[in-house]
Amino acid sequence: MGGLVAIHQPNFFPWLGYFDKIRRADVFVLLDVVDYPRSGSGGMGSWSNRVRIGIQGEARWVTCPIRRLPLGAPLNAAEIDDDQPWRRKMIGTLQASYGKAPRFREAMALLQPLFEQSETNLAAFNIAAIKAIADHLGLATRFQRQSELPHAGKATELLISLVKAVGGDAYLAGGGAGGYQQDELFEQHGIRLVSQGFVPQAYGPHEAFIPGLSVIDYLMWDGRPATELPGGSHD
Repeated sequence: MGGLVAIHQPNFFPWLGYFDKIRRADVFVLLDVVDYPRSGSGGMGSWSNRVRIGIQGEARWVTCPIRRLPLGAPLNAAEIDDDQPWRRKMIGTLQASYGKAPRFREAMALLQPLFEQSETNLAAFNIAAIKAIADHLGLATRFQRQSELPHAGKATELLISLVKAVGGDAYLAGGGAGGYQQDELFEQHGIRLVSQGFVPQAYGPHEAFIPGLSVIDYLMWDGRPATELPGGSHD
């Protein structure tokens, strides 16, 4: 069957580079049964449950609280802590931070139902949001969950097994894989390695563009379809 495969954890309202990866891939595999990622301090915060948005001209964290997990628990075991009124606060933060943005109404029509969805499993919540935003941006990439596919190994071996599981012959590598990825193993398994090389570019009528913010920022200020995503990438 062939095709270019991208693989990533289902992050919380991720940045534009994530959606560029979806745009370029034929199949996008969501890693939902890898170990829940933790910050360097050992805390529960990670890209799985927090992201930065623009607040008063600065990049600030917004967080989806989760219930404590034991070390080594899979990502799809993480449950959202709705004892905290984070959903209402998040919507209020977006209204206060982006109320004057040119695409605010359109963006909130998409985002508010995603924040208000009843799903309490973090992986499922994130996947629903990612798929909805990808559809809104006009992306036709096929999504697969790791938990629905045969897979084996860790690190590079896991990636190779997932590429094979979906019938791919090429793997799209992002910029953050250098610490664990063994490039030579892809070639040994007949899989072509493609570098994403995404470089964010300014969008919208920003007075001070901040790269690396959540896709929320892009939807508020610009919102063009994914075929026009502002950012360079190369094979």
